[in-house]
Amino acid sequence: MEVQKTALYEYHKSLGAKFVPFAGFQMPVQYTSGIVEEHKITRSKAGLFDVSHMGQLFIEDNPDLEKLLEKIIPIDLKNIKLNQSKYSFLTNESGGIYDDLIVTKVKKGFNIILNAACKENDYKMIKDALGGKFKLILNKDLSLIALQGPKAAEILESVIKGVSSLKFMNGDDFSYNENKIYITRSGYTGEDGFEISLSNKIVESLAKILVSGGAQPIGLGARDTLRLEAGLCLYGHDINETTTPIEANLKWAISKRRREEGGFLGYNKIKSNINGELSRLRVGIKPLGKIIAREGTKIFSQDKNEIGLITSGTFGPSVNGSIAMGYVKCDFTKPGTKILLEVRGKKHEASIAELPFYKKNYVR
Repeated sequence: MEVQKTALYEYHKSLGAKFVPFAGFQMPVQYTSGIVEEHKITRSKAGLFDVSHMGQLFIEDNPDLEKLLEKIIPIDLKNIKLNQSKYSFLTNESGGIYDDLIVTKVKKGFNIILNAACKENDYKMIKDALGGKFKLILNKDLSLIALQGPKAAEILESVIKGVSSLKFMNGDDFSYNENKIYITRSGYTGEDGFEISLSNKIVESLAKILVSGGAQPIGLGARDTLRLEAGLCLYGHDINETTTPIEANLKWAISKRRREEGGFLGYNKIKSNINGELSRLRVGIKPLGKIIAREGTKIFSQDKNEIGLITSGTFGPSVNGSIAMGYVKCDFTKPGTKILLEVRGKKHEASIAELPFYKKNYVR
């Protein structure tokens, strides 16, 4: 299969980006300043991310749409407000997470942001669930860029008036160079920021203006360290088809009505988890010292019994230390609990930590 490129590929190249294949795309992993510096710039100023590899699915409204979508997405779609966004997931029959996604109610239906590696399968699953009765568009003519950081609102407002009045997880239509674009106040870094959906034809123009206004292009490397500090899951690593939302500590993303009424795939398993039939839980982990516990690292109790597995681990530049997330048996989830991590054949001390590692700075 041919590796795809986003509309910003040549622009990334001109900026000295180092590329890696990711979810079928050639994506910038870092630029010349390096991952740590890019991370710090996003936390202190503003970073610009190309996330155009993600899927942008539009579903046209219909009287039965919300009822049918609620069979596979466990949020309260009946009461979602216009231009409001919600984090959620597609579940399977065993309660596992088929994909995590962002659903936004727009004027003529719903926009759903899908993970890049899952988007084609997600499209088929959603289309099947809707019985082929609805207009679905997985739009490949649109790019998606994210402007994140404490200076994000100031930089974007100077170009597109009115965006700074948006609240977290809300969006609206705006105009750029006489083109309609859609902006939500959201992102996956733990910082205030915006995600901008716009035509492939004008994305480079806007990216250049934002960079000239003070934003710095940021690659996938820093995006990963930023989201891990914020305690946010990466699909295919921290969550997958074998993990339920309750195990993943994402109960908050299932609306109260849906937790009580059910009516979605995997509800029986998820309900049993909620009622206490749970063997493991996603937690934060702080290794002692400088060791980095990467994905796949085994977790042991202090008496050296295996109790879990690391799913993400890195050095957190903003917290100046090693951080990780993983799943442990429920008896070991209390913050401060001492554990051991097996790295390169040796066991190292660590402890369970509260998430997030870094305080989120959203504008609510």
